Amino acid sequence: MPAVSKGDGMRGLAVFISDIRNCKSKEAEIKRINKELANIRSKFKGDKALDGYSKKKYVCKLLFIFLLGHDIDFGHMEAVNLLSSNRYTEKQIGYLFISVLVNSNSELIRLINNAIKNDLASRNPTFMGLALHCIANVGSREMAEAFAGEIPKILVAGDTMDSVKQSAALCLLRLYRTSPDLVPMGDWTSRVVHLLNDQHLGVVTAATSLITTLAQKNPEEFKTSVSLAVSRLSRIVTSASTDLQDYTYYFVPAPWLSVKLLRLLQCYPPPDPAVRGRLTECLETVLNKAQEPPKSKKVQHSNAKNAVLFEAISLIIHHDSEPNLLVRACNQLGQFLQHRETNLRYLALESMCTLASSEFSHEAVKTHIETVINALKTERDVSVRQRAVDLLYAMCDRSNAQQIVAEMLSYLETADYSIREEIVLKVAILAEKYAVDYTWYVDTILNLIRIAGDYVSEEVWYRVIQIVINRDDVQGYAAKTVFEALQAPACHENLVKVGGYILGEFGNLIAGDPRSSPLIQFNLLHSKFHLCSVPTRALLLSTYIKFVNLFPEVKATIQDVLRSDSQLRNADVELQQRAVEYLRLSTVASTDILATVLEEMPPFPERESSILAKLKKKKGPNTVTDLEEAKRERSADVNGGPEPAPASAAGLHTGRLRACAGRSWTRLSAHSPPFGRGTLAWEASVLSGLLCGRSVFRTFFPVQSTPSPSADLLGLGATPPAPAGPPPSSGGLLVDVFSDSPSAVAPLAPGSEDNFARFVCKNNGVLFENQLLQIGLKSEFRQNLGRMFIFYGNKTSTQFLSFTPTLICSDDLQTNLSLQTKPVDPTVDGGAQVQQVVNIECVSDFTEAPVLNIQFRYGGTFQNVSVKLPITLNKFFQPTEMASQDFFQRWKQLSSPQQEVQNIFKAKHPMDTEITKAKIIGFGSALLEDVDPNPANFVGAGIIHTRTTQIGCLLRLEPNLQAQMYRLTLRTSKEAVSRRLCALLSEQF
Repeated sequence: MPAVSKGDGMRGLAVFISDIRNCKSKEAEIKRINKELANIRSKFKGDKALDGYSKKKYVCKLLFIFLLGHDIDFGHMEAVNLLSSNRYTEKQIGYLFISVLVNSNSELIRLINNAIKNDLASRNPTFMGLALHCIANVGSREMAEAFAGEIPKILVAGDTMDSVKQSAALCLLRLYRTSPDLVPMGDWTSRVVHLLNDQHLGVVTAATSLITTLAQKNPEEFKTSVSLAVSRLSRIVTSASTDLQDYTYYFVPAPWLSVKLLRLLQCYPPPDPAVRGRLTECLETVLNKAQEPPKSKKVQHSNAKNAVLFEAISLIIHHDSEPNLLVRACNQLGQFLQHRETNLRYLALESMCTLASSEFSHEAVKTHIETVINALKTERDVSVRQRAVDLLYAMCDRSNAQQIVAEMLSYLETADYSIREEIVLKVAILAEKYAVDYTWYVDTILNLIRIAGDYVSEEVWYRVIQIVINRDDVQGYAAKTVFEALQAPACHENLVKVGGYILGEFGNLIAGDPRSSPLIQFNLLHSKFHLCSVPTRALLLSTYIKFVNLFPEVKATIQDVLRSDSQLRNADVELQQRAVEYLRLSTVASTDILATVLEEMPPFPERESSILAKLKKKKGPNTVTDLEEAKRERSADVNGGPEPAPASAAGLHTGRLRACAGRSWTRLSAHSPPFGRGTLAWEASVLSGLLCGRSVFRTFFPVQSTPSPSADLLGLGATPPAPAGPPPSSGGLLVDVFSDSPSAVAPLAPGSEDNFARFVCKNNGVLFENQLLQIGLKSEFRQNLGRMFIFYGNKTSTQFLSFTPTLICSDDLQTNLSLQTKPVDPTVDGGAQVQQVVNIECVSDFTEAPVLNIQFRYGGTFQNVSVKLPITLNKFFQPTEMASQDFFQRWKQLSSPQQEVQNIFKAKHPMDTEITKAKIIGFGSALLEDVDPNPANFVGAGIIHTRTTQIGCLLRLEPNLQAQMYRLTLRTSKEAVSRRLCALLSEQF
């Protein structure tokens, strides 16, 4: 850096700052600032021969005034002029002013870019550094367009100085994060990897940050960095602190670089055996150093050492392939569980949660159960206690479930209010998942409601009802237990709900005992009636009409209650309607009709647990979800077989509707629990959820037997069975020989196009189902990337052999859509389910969809099924919020005939406003409220993300209720995109 000359002290600036600090009031400060602004303005206008020092001084004053919170509307041109100075201090002030005050829309941006280009071309390292810092600080799209192609050349040039390389790497990283589509990939990508071998560790540190970010999006292009990163890491870890004196921080050699290298390695799977051996040595060395006595008592030493240690443990967990390292990592973390530093205890618990999901380290994690339980009881910090709860949940299995559930229930009585709901959900999940004895499950849930009834969500008590109804062996015990629990002087309302429902279904199982006679059961429930909310009262009325069927001796008593003015003239329409209907039903219906209408509920179909779904939503991605999926693969269910995915609350409702198919409305009204304001309201909510792309059944269940034709009352569930070929028992030998052609691809299965259209506005659901096979999808998309989980379920009791799913793309589609699949096991056991992961990248806009072809042998017969895979252009839609003015301004800009596509069409479905909104949101667009002058119209905006470009999209949907027609208008910057999106969205209405 050039020496600062005598005049660079800027005494005038120091005096001005002193004057501002000495001001006694805000008014005095504003007066002094206005005086100075007037002086600077006159100097800039009047003195045309102002020297560089004076310009620098006045620009500095303007910058200081701006930082005080005052607007600056002049002086920008003088700051730009300073960029052409050959003096470092003047150029520095010019760049500083521009970095802080000039926005990307400024008219001066072209002049600034020219000055930056001149400095980059000057080969003066000081000036190049200032220019690179300015680009990184501003980071605008205009600067990315101007310099994204130039900076990589500077970075990999052989004659570039180390300090400039550092700045270039970080500048390029900044541009890539803000405008990744403008940073070109080319020959420099292979050369930048070799910067990991650079002699200057500052260059290596900056390059590692850049490579890590690039590798996360383009792993194949940077996979050679793995061996170089391991080599560099090995040199750092095995070196003495004196070898890297300039980069040793409190006796820890290059801790920042070590952490960055370990993070880079987490972008890739375990390396080849030769490299893996060296990496294992590095990780073992890090673990060994953690056991050594500290070389300094200062906190900076332990912070640096532990930062490297925790990142190394993260890499060990990521690879999940070295049992010895995983166990050692677990033991090391166990030592931190009782450390005096709160942050270390928190990080140890968090890392052990992930270790608990590994088959190699799960048992090692369980050895620390007493320490974790003690932390739950004694820890002062609520966030650490929450991590302890997470770890207990993660380490739970059949061997310790009762102990962990008991400890969590005990802690729940004194737990912080902020985490009680989460603990309730976890206790409910664990109690169900590991309940070998379901009487223990019932006791646990009732105890849970007693301790924390206010935090027991509807999903929890729905689930209790489902399990009791589905298991004959626990129904009598459940009825007896809830009857006893209801006798407590103070009962939580959720307990009344559970008691009302279970006694209404199974009260007859305990009615033989004089202590729980029908009249006593009724009086016990009715004593709680007037203390409950309207939904609970509605449920109790349904219980009373069930008692009329179960216990004729209490019929007159119940009719008197239903006939009372408090029921027949109730202000709540739901209670009034139920009372009128139930009273009439009990009066006119014969015994046989009552027995038919009010018969016991059938078992519920199994779906994903709504409790688990609620916990996933509460905790967010990559937390409980990942642990559950990992543990599910190794855990057994309560009966010793593969663990079934539990039923959801939505499944509870659907089970009721399906069970009632073909039966009278009275049965629906009498038996459906009051989960909403009647069945129709719930149907609307289900329909809305499906149309929003949020499937009620969020994941897929172990395949059950083939459903009956009436299994989907609403037409919203799985596709009706469609045979993919002849039944296994039919067809002669000659037919088998000619049909056994593995290379042939079957035509699309019947209904494939309809199923494809259903997935345009949702991501999860059942794509295909016949007598043999069920195919389910669960997918997520973000910008131009996506991941799809395909679930193949064997619905039969016979193995599928040579099971081969193949994705088929046309040549055009292969160019525009990148698909990477993981192979699946060629054998699928009867009743089992296998999962295939498809990684998706949208390279450019496309119109076709890939075809999924599944071939397998069933009972000696070759089966061949093809379906369209619902990967459509709108999946890469990111919603964009806009104000009305911005929307119509952009709408006018996209007014050329090539950019607009319009379609006028007849409505295929009822024109419901809420459903239409849900479909537009599910399509991927942001729904813009109060934008269109006509409030009946729907307006949306978003951006289609591809690898090569981003395409803005505006849509306008105009319904005509009288004509039952729509007019859909789409405007994008690309005609093909407008046509494709218009075609996809038109089919949804």
